[in-house]
Formats: sequence, C-alpha cells, structure tokens
Amino acid sequence: MGPRDGLQNEKQVVDVATRVELIERLADAGLKNVEAGAFVSPKWVPQMAATEEVMAAIKRKAGVSYPVLTPNMKGYEGARAAKADTVAIFGAASETFSQKNINCSIEESLERFRPVIDAAKADSVRVRGYVSCVLGCPYEGKISPAQVVPVAAALYEMGCYEISLGDTIGVGTPEETKALIRAVAKAVPVEALAGHFHDTYGQALANIWAALDEGVAVFDSSVSGLGGCPYAKGASGNVASEDVIYSLARSGYDTGVDLDALIETSVWISEKLGRKPGSKVTLARTAG
Repeated sequence: MGPRDGLQNEKQVVDVATRVELIERLADAGLKNVEAGAFVSPKWVPQMAATEEVMAAIKRKAGVSYPVLTPNMKGYEGARAAKADTVAIFGAASETFSQKNINCSIEESLERFRPVIDAAKADSVRVRGYVSCVLGCPYEGKISPAQVVPVAAALYEMGCYEISLGDTIGVGTPEETKALIRAVAKAVPVEALAGHFHDTYGQALANIWAALDEGVAVFDSSVSGLGGCPYAKGASGNVASEDVIYSLARSGYDTGVDLDALIETSVWISEKLGRKPGSKVTLARTAG
C-alpha cells in the first residue's frame, strides 16, 4: 500500500521517479501486489497526480499486479488507458465518513461504483473493494459489524473479487476484529476477505493475527509504515510491511518476501522523505 495509501497521506508530494523506484523495489522484494497509484483529482489528492506517468514508467514484473484506485468512471478510464489489470473502489461503513470523505451517502457511493465494476467485468479487469471505518469512525465512534456487513456484501455481489476491511483510524482490538470477521464471513466468503489495519493504538499486528485465526489470509501493509489518516488525531498510519513480514516469517509462514530487501527499501524511502522509518523491525535492524 506504500506507493498509494502511504504516499497519498504524506504531506509532501513525491516525484514520479521516486514513486516508480519505490514500486519496483517492492516488487523486487517479492511482493505480488503493489498498489501503484490513484486516478483521482489532483486538486484533492495532489500526491497522486501523474499516476499515468508512473504506470507508464514502471518495469512490470511477471506475476506482480499493480492495482490503482478508481473512484468513478473517469478514474476507471484513466486506469484502462494506463493498462491497469486491477482497480480498486473505496466505500465506507460509516454514513458520516462517506459524506465527508467522498461527498455522498453509502447507497449513492455503491451506485457510483456499479458502472465501474460493470466496465471492468467487460474488460476482464479485476476489481478490489475497500470498506473503511469497519471498527471505528472519527465522527460516529464505534462501528458495529451490522453496519459493515451490507456494504461488504454489496461490493462482493457487484463483482469485487476481494473485500479489504479497513480499520481506518486504528482503534480496533483483536476480539472486535474476530467478531467483525465472523459477521462479514456470513455474507462474503472468508477467502474473499482481506484486512487493512492502521496502527494508531498499536493494535495492528494483534488484529492481523486475530483475523488470521478467523481464516483471513490477505493483509494490506505499507513499507516503513508510510501514511497516516487525516481523520485520526495522532494516527501513525498503516502497519509497516517489515513488521508484518517479520512476525509471519518468524512464526513459520512462507511469505515469499525478502525481509532484508524490504528493510533496505524502508530506509531508502524514509531518507527520501526526510523522516525516520516507521517500522520497529527496520529501526531494530539498523540501530547503531
């Protein structure tokens, strides 16, 4: 998620060459899905401007997908022109968050996504669905599984191959995560679910393990913990990819990812951004 969800929440705008190198480094490290950018208005998300240039410049690696965010048909058309093989749409489980984030109701957002999904089906392009605020909302507080299920189910029924459940402000805990997965899995096959946990309260890794226990096997992460959430006070952003890979690998999972290469990339991009790495694993491995 680093090149998109990570960089779009950084205060500075990163040049195309750096974005391209970041994407290629992550693919070379063994990651099979590297979200490359977003076809959104540069007025609202200036960090994602020139995504078409990024897509044109990256050396695409066999077996790696480079999804892009496409909130509407205009975005989808840009993605197709850039030869994207996977696109993503972004909904919410909170009515207030939907209104403030994408200026429409949840129901209206789903109707907005329908033509994108229909066009993608016709073009044999995969569509991934995101549901934000699945465990908490900065405006409404705690979100119940009952609010998440209909949104996730609607996206899946429309044709999304995978639904990423996002704890956007990072307030969720393991037991809440388990209850959420159990509820959503009654409407969407657990094999089609993914977890997206921010680490605001230091719960992201614990929530990943809780979701793993419930059968979820796909998780979003961001190299060096890039990103943040403009809606969550003190938010530290996405869980760091290095921390997730370290935890899984030391526990016997074969992730297929080169942790050393990931750490090198974490240090490199952090230097480019003029900040310390946001990964505990990277900080520990590079201390001294």
